[in-house]
Amino acid sequence: MAAYNIVGKGVPRVDGPDKASGKAIYTVDVSLPGMLYGKILRSPYAHARIISIDTSMAEKLPGVKGIVTGRDLRDVRYAFVDTPHYPADEQPLAVDKVRYIGDEVAAVAAESEAVAEKALALIKVEYEIIPAVFSAIEAMRDDAPLVHDEQLEGTSAWEEWGVTKRKNITASSYAANNVSGRTFVQYGDVDAGFEEADHIREDTFELKATAHCPMEPHAVVASYDAVQDKLHVWLSTMGIFLKRFFLSKTLNIPASKIRVHHTYVGGAFGGKIDLFPYEFCAAYLTIKTGQPVKIELDREEVFMTTRQRHPMNITVRTGIKKDGIITAQDIKVIADNGAYRGSGPVVIFLCHGFSFPVYNVPNYRYEGFSVYTNNPIRGPQRGHGAPQIRFSIDSHIDLIARDLGMDPLEIMLKNARKQGDVIPNGDVLNSCGLTECIKGAAAAIDWKNKRRQFQASPASTGRFRRGVGISICSMFSGAMYYPFASAAIIKMHDDGSATLFTGAQDIGQGSYTTLSQVLAEELGIGMEDVHVVAGDTELCPIDLGSFLSGTALVTGSAVKLAAADAKRQIMESAAELLGVDNIGELDAFNKKVFQRQSPDNYVTYQQAIQASVLRKGGNPIIGTGSYKGYEKTDRYPSLSKGKGLFTGAYGFAAQTAEVEVDTWTGKVKLLRACTFHDCGYPLNETIVRGQIHGCSSMGQGQALSEEIYLEEGQLFNASFLEYRLPISTDTPELVDGIVISQEPSGPFGAKEVGEGSVAGMLAAVANAVHDAVGVRIKSMPITPEKVLRALNNPT
Repeated sequence: MAAYNIVGKGVPRVDGPDKASGKAIYTVDVSLPGMLYGKILRSPYAHARIISIDTSMAEKLPGVKGIVTGRDLRDVRYAFVDTPHYPADEQPLAVDKVRYIGDEVAAVAAESEAVAEKALALIKVEYEIIPAVFSAIEAMRDDAPLVHDEQLEGTSAWEEWGVTKRKNITASSYAANNVSGRTFVQYGDVDAGFEEADHIREDTFELKATAHCPMEPHAVVASYDAVQDKLHVWLSTMGIFLKRFFLSKTLNIPASKIRVHHTYVGGAFGGKIDLFPYEFCAAYLTIKTGQPVKIELDREEVFMTTRQRHPMNITVRTGIKKDGIITAQDIKVIADNGAYRGSGPVVIFLCHGFSFPVYNVPNYRYEGFSVYTNNPIRGPQRGHGAPQIRFSIDSHIDLIARDLGMDPLEIMLKNARKQGDVIPNGDVLNSCGLTECIKGAAAAIDWKNKRRQFQASPASTGRFRRGVGISICSMFSGAMYYPFASAAIIKMHDDGSATLFTGAQDIGQGSYTTLSQVLAEELGIGMEDVHVVAGDTELCPIDLGSFLSGTALVTGSAVKLAAADAKRQIMESAAELLGVDNIGELDAFNKKVFQRQSPDNYVTYQQAIQASVLRKGGNPIIGTGSYKGYEKTDRYPSLSKGKGLFTGAYGFAAQTAEVEVDTWTGKVKLLRACTFHDCGYPLNETIVRGQIHGCSSMGQGQALSEEIYLEEGQLFNASFLEYRLPISTDTPELVDGIVISQEPSGPFGAKEVGEGSVAGMLAAVANAVHDAVGVRIKSMPITPEKVLRALNNPT
């Protein structure tokens, strides 16, 4: 590692004392004078037309201050993706029909939660139940019920996308109107690539919906100041400026009239990005009533009506030479985005985006569809498409290796991307430690000695059997979503300390700590001299938000540039005091500026800052910096074509898993999980390892137990008692390795770490189960029932 004073060290979290002492304020802790309590009336039906809504009885209930229904908001539309190609399809409250169980129908604000609940019971809604569809594949058929009738108008989406006949998905055999998005990418000569192959294999995999499970439920407090004509909002979010943008657009209020206040976030994992109906309704009701409104979702509402990970069906077909070199690959993805588009077009784009940076495939074709159903809405979840596509591809590669009698490690190493590679969209891998990750994870699991496939006399009997597996993955380091860039401001104080103003949102990943380290290292001060003002749209400059692991590279770079700007001003002032003409002769450390050739000739930061203020008429030293992660705007990415600039840098990881399978019960126990992650350079080793362990735990749960149980749109396990998260006693031995590749575009060489490595655990576990008992489970999660069924009916 490079010799830095603060960066790279496992310094304590700057928000640790507030959280440990209970002083940290979360959204649910916010209480304002005269505050009302909001509740949402939700649909009990998966698909029904709204004939009428009668709120008269509820309006007469003492304590009820405001009620809003879809008829009040008919013209309001929004969406996670809102472009001419993908127009907004969500409304805060249902207008003409409901599309899933839990769809918002009305909102009430009352003096207490009890009164609000009673008011909901008094609202009378007359429905006409209509046929529903709950499978993405079924939803694409000609005779499927249309989830969005209004899409019948205008040009067919199939015509716009130029769909050609391929396999089972054709313009003639499927209705276009339940297809919410399509991505099609092709390069090389795929047919020729398959002709060149010595072996061709095709497999189909299935992945279920999973929940985010943040400890803090979703909540919002909104307060409208009529005197100043200003809306104040406190909410649990991953991006304050994105939320302000959505609220400004939907409420038709200038962004300058909306202030999003800072609160701590008790976990998000991708589930707190979108604008949610309860947030809009709280803002609408506070304007309508003139009183603050608080809405807090209960745990069942969080499970059912916020977001879930996309269920997918993925088919992978690969051609390969006898020596293990991949010649061609054809991938088809069908994603169920639920009743509204959500991030459907994004996730099918990202399945491609997290596929082609990993293996060097010369002839490649990818086709992804996102599809409307009458299921709950799906959205970003940690990895956002990476777990689904990596489970499918690396389970498939493991099967190919067995077909050829090869070590899957050999296939991975022969085809893995390397530093300097130019991937097909034009991005350059300026840093890539994928090979080192593969070798490190394999060594950590003792691959050669434990892989049963290569043992001379594999133990094939006995109740408990062990096996090992591996998977590899890649992740973006930020991407071009609104507001497209991050900025930072650093204000120097007379004593040489600094305050960082950042719009970044710490969602538990420790970003305030790592950003403070970047500032302190660049400026030459201690961590105790850094103060952070963050997460407030009124006080802080614009920030990208905690999306697609962009904080370290994008916001970190902005902070580093702002610190360099402040440092330059300090050194210019110091040069005058020291009588030095060229600041290039100076250096700074420990709040001192000194001559390199004469270190004893120095001035303190305090002296330099005070002199600057005196000599410049009170003008303070304030450093500014901004960073957008890309230089050319003409490479803006296309979701449908998979082209353009995707990210500023790619992180890489490899994961190995050792499992023990009980052949009597089918239970799979994860014994050991090894993750080697190329994060460029670790800004804080403790935080990096914590993120790796968190990803391992989430991947373990989604590999072995986590699943949203839906029956005709009804959710049956909407609580932590029934949704099977891994608990402390399930935690395996965790081994982590940090591969340093020094990303040139990142601050001090840093790039992504908090998201990508969740993806590899799924295939690593599946491949380990196959190694242990010789059966292949092609659907997630790998439950005891599936294992027993496979053992009793091997194919």
